[in-house]
Amino acid sequence: MAAPARTLEVDLGERSYPIYIGEDLIADPALYRPHVAASQVMIVSNETVAPLYLARVKAALEGFRVAEVVLPDGEIYKDLVTWNRIFDALLEHRFGRDCTLVALGGGVIGDMAGFAAACYQRGVDFIQVPTTLLAQVDSSVGGKTGVNHAAGKNMIGAFHQPRAVIADTSTLSTLPERELAAGLAEVVKYGLIRDADFFDWIEQHRLQLLARDAAALSEAVERSCLSKAEIVAADERESGQRALLNLGHTFGHAIETGAGYGNWLHGEAVAAGMVMAAEMSHRLGWLDADATARIASLLRGFDLPIDPPPLSGADGWLELMAVDKKVQNGVIRLVLLRAIGHAVVSSDFAVDQLRDAIAAAIGEAGERPVG
Repeated sequence: MAAPARTLEVDLGERSYPIYIGEDLIADPALYRPHVAASQVMIVSNETVAPLYLARVKAALEGFRVAEVVLPDGEIYKDLVTWNRIFDALLEHRFGRDCTLVALGGGVIGDMAGFAAACYQRGVDFIQVPTTLLAQVDSSVGGKTGVNHAAGKNMIGAFHQPRAVIADTSTLSTLPERELAAGLAEVVKYGLIRDADFFDWIEQHRLQLLARDAAALSEAVERSCLSKAEIVAADERESGQRALLNLGHTFGHAIETGAGYGNWLHGEAVAAGMVMAAEMSHRLGWLDADATARIASLLRGFDLPIDPPPLSGADGWLELMAVDKKVQNGVIRLVLLRAIGHAVVSSDFAVDQLRDAIAAAIGEAGERPVG
């Protein structure tokens, strides 16, 4: 069995945990066993991932009392009704407070299984086994869990840290191209918010990443996870700098909610949202035109959408963005850019400026020109 290529640590005191990154890790018993407290293990997966990897994970857990629940695949099912099926399975098998959940899948499965672990009998352990690039570089790390509401994405949830993250980069070989690109949007985010050198590296290795070069993907996953681990260790519950991880997300969540969950992949919506954030930053005089163009060009080079949908016009956009976890006292706060590699959380803009930026992005008539 292959050894982990790299082990990173999310330093949260008693809640600290490792991130294992490498190829052919998913069936390695040694990576699971130290993080399973008792005999009962419930694997949560979906109809796409389970046929590919469920048997291998079960084999790695031989000797434990293992059960599984396989959910339908897609963001549209990230709701309370589908989430409740996890509890049905736990109770049907009479699993107790010492059980461990294993989230086998992408970000939707990780969020739902993690939220179930946070709630079942007031909190049980879980292990993240992310099988998409987006989940490996972002959603599996940091303990954010939850489900969507019709009015807003991830509005119901809890902070609940995993016991371990097992990021097997060989699972990325089975990803559809669209899913790979969606994950690359989150990789780009890390370069934009705090690591200009990483942004340069992504530009230089764009073709290798698209070609699924193993070394390039491992480097991208490792550098992204290292960045997120450092941010989470400094600000576990998003009272400060962790909010920077939401670059493009306020715009992106509006896209996902307004367009209907599942019509845009999360990473696609974040890509368009990051371009909108860059354009807003440029309108405020914070980000120069060359940097703004570089951001759009790189995301376009990954075949990601950079033009947002009109939804219901600029005012409809503002209504959707008002249902966001970064809104404080009714004021929309955005993650914006001072430069590539330097993000800030700010409400230092007028609502009319934001409305005009949205109107320009969606091609709505009547927006006032920049400057």
